Order: sequence, then C-alpha cells, then structure tokens
Amino acid sequence: QVQLVESGGGLVQAGGSLRLSCAASGRTFGAMAWFRQVPGKEREFVASITRSGYSTYYADSVKGRFTISRDNAKNTAYLQMNSLKPEDTAVYYCAANRHYGNGDYYLLNQYDYWGQGTQVTVSS
Repeated sequence: QVQLVESGGGLVQAGGSLRLSCAASGRTFGAMAWFRQVPGKEREFVASITRSGYSTYYADSVKGRFTISRDNAKNTAYLQMNSLKPEDTAVYYCAANRHYGNGDYYLLNQYDYWGQGTQVTVSS
C-alpha cells in the first residue's frame, strides 16, 4: 500500500524544537512537502523539497526557523522546527507527488498523497 506516516509531533515550549518525520512506503515519490492546518482555517503550505533535495521552498512564516530534508534511501522526509512559536501550533501533514523536476511545489493541488497528520502544540 502507498502510505505516508508522520511522527514526531508533541508539546513544546515556545523557543523549543521538534523534528517531524514522514515515512513513505509503497512507491517512490518526487517532491515532498509539509503543510499544516488549524481548526477553522485552510491547510497552508510550510515547506517543500524536490526529489534531488537541492531545491527547497519555505513559507515566509517559517523561513529561517524550519528546515526540510529527505533521505531517499530511507524514503523519508523530515521537518526540523526550531524557535517554535505558539502560532506554529497545528496539525502537520506530509505530502508527496510524482513530479521529479526542479520546480517549487507549494500548492495543495500539486500533491497527490497525504499522511494522516501529527499534532504540534507550542505553549507560551
């Protein structure tokens, strides 16, 4: 089966760090990304990375604080989150597609596969 499984979420104080993991199985993927969503709001883009890992793209709200990476041998993507703020609190979703080029993939409709989400809560 094709699966994306997120892990690593939890409760952290403002200024702290978390690392999220996205374990993919069932096939290989092109670009991978992280999105997040809070109740009552639309799912928003956080970060993306191309198949090669050379090209990354970040939302302005997380640039300089979050780092996306991937290990294709493990078929896994990561999101290192530093200097966390209460407004980072959300359910974080891993996404993947079958695009192998160098584009900046930041739109919801550019992704075909989604994980179940992992909760990140940042306290004041």
